[in-house]
Amino acid sequence: MPAARESLLDAAYTALARRPWSAVRMVDVAAAAGVSRQTLYNEFGSKDGLARALVRREADGYLAGVERALGGSAGPRERLTATAEWTAAVGRDNALVRAMLTGSWHERLPAPPLAAVPSSTAVPAQRRADGPLPTPRDFVRAVRDRAVTALGEPGAAPADTAELARSCELVVRLALSCLAAPPDEGGMAELVRAVFPRHVA
Repeated sequence: MPAARESLLDAAYTALARRPWSAVRMVDVAAAAGVSRQTLYNEFGSKDGLARALVRREADGYLAGVERALGGSAGPRERLTATAEWTAAVGRDNALVRAMLTGSWHERLPAPPLAAVPSSTAVPAQRRADGPLPTPRDFVRAVRDRAVTALGEPGAAPADTAELARSCELVVRLALSCLAAPPDEGGMAELVRAVFPRHVA
């Protein structure tokens, strides 16, 4: 991602932490990023385009964190616990990710339509942002499928893969429920242990 675009997204994210999206001004975002307002418009097209790009970046960042949690050499249960803990932590700390994961957008946040919007931009990253944005159901499926790919055994029987998919989806849904009612210290591992199949842990 070009440096100017990333700087503008950082500036927009910082501005959103300080004031409602309706009060975030494009001129202030450009100034905070150290670029002209024209550069901002060239990159995003409009404030709505900036909102879509910001939401897309935060979604991508969340899913990149999922990939990191599922990677590594720890056992399957530990990697799935790390994924659930990441989901709960980033959802707690990042209002945009929390809104995307739960579908609960509030008046302080931008709430771009999740359907694709017409795009005439020549900027590839903006064309992607103008495409469909993920729904909470899309996130559950994406994390579940990544977990199954990372934790599944090559050549596993379809029934075993289906059981793994069900368990992974339950863990994702438990992590999302922890956004509303956080578990006690260390409680996420206990929740994962309760639903993750013993034979693959």
